[in-house]
Amino acid sequence: MSTIATTKMSSRGQVVIPESVRNDLGLKTGDQFVVVAESGVVILQGVQKPSMSEFDALVRKARRQAKAAGLRRADIAKAVAIVRGGK
Repeated sequence: MSTIATTKMSSRGQVVIPESVRNDLGLKTGDQFVVVAESGVVILQGVQKPSMSEFDALVRKARRQAKAAGLRRADIAKAVAIVRGGK
């Protein structure tokens, strides 16, 4: 079920998410969001940490894809060094 409420932006650019919306979505202090703006619409998408099992699955998938692409640990170390301004 949708919750509809109004809010306004402060002079510092802060927007309060109304209590009814926070309660319906289970939002807590410190929750993080991605902000997407397009065609006059602002969307807040909650960012949630993956569980350890989800994280492990992501790591396994990344390792499989790296292996399939022929990447080696040395390639990764070299790329990191380049980004950090090393050789």
